[in-house]
Amino acid sequence: MKKKVVVLGGGTGSSTLLRGLKQFPIELTAIVSVCDDGSSSGILREEFNIPAVGDIRRVLVALSETEPLVMELFNYRFQTNSDLDGHTVGNLLLTASSEITGNLSDGIEALSKVFNLKGKVVPLTEDNVILMGEMQDGSIIEGEHNITKDKGRIKRVFYKEDPIPTLEAIKAIREADLIILSMGSLFTSIIPNLICEEIVEAIDQSQGKVMYVCNMVTQPGETDHFTVSDHICLLNQYLKNHKIDVAVVNKGNIGEEMAKRYESLEQKDPVLLDQKETEELVKEVIYGDYVVVKNNLLRHNVMKLSMHIFGYLIEEK
Repeated sequence: MKKKVVVLGGGTGSSTLLRGLKQFPIELTAIVSVCDDGSSSGILREEFNIPAVGDIRRVLVALSETEPLVMELFNYRFQTNSDLDGHTVGNLLLTASSEITGNLSDGIEALSKVFNLKGKVVPLTEDNVILMGEMQDGSIIEGEHNITKDKGRIKRVFYKEDPIPTLEAIKAIREADLIILSMGSLFTSIIPNLICEEIVEAIDQSQGKVMYVCNMVTQPGETDHFTVSDHICLLNQYLKNHKIDVAVVNKGNIGEEMAKRYESLEQKDPVLLDQKETEELVKEVIYGDYVVVKNNLLRHNVMKLSMHIFGYLIEEK
């Protein structure tokens, strides 16, 4: 019987990880946060009163086994002077599918058959949630887009109204052999999944291990000057009884030139590995050289990363 793996996240980090994991013989479920309110997703949310579909689209593309042209079409973004400007075909199809089937979950399910997914995609909630951010200066900011755009430092995030998580998300977590908190923006991609009380309770009820795949660079306003152990400590604050069991950490050299480029252009720095503190926080640490550069962008080597995760999974008793 295949091991059940659940990936919690949203955005680029989660979809990148899923591209690697889908190559292995596991039963894969991606639970995606739906609080993005910028660009195309924000417009569609306001007009159709649906959860954000942008991150859902990215995950569908990541798990799809269909022709490259179809994926290119799904990601195509209109550039025009009309109301279509900025919208992607995939976002429009997800919105239409949700309208036809009656909800986002069924809309995703309908499109999943078309795209021949190597896994299941589940929205965190069907609610049109609004993420709120409390900044270090005490100010409160409404909306994920405004939170990430603000120059201040985030203290915590919460929802304007508590969402009701989908039953599929709760069930997948409870039955999981491994629950992965993917790399990605902590406050706007990962933690939005953990500020749902029912989700954290489901993690407590699960017999599966909790794994965190640590970011390679910091996120401005979110994790400035964070070490690996700082990332783990922050996530553990949002978990209850079942804290992170295992961390996957890059030990490869990012390179001075690439580090300077990220610092000057994006105000991001390599995440420092404080090995002693990290190993005191978790039962096991998986180290690897995961550094690759694609199109002058720093990325995880997803095949090596996924191979290490799969190796841990099959060895875990």
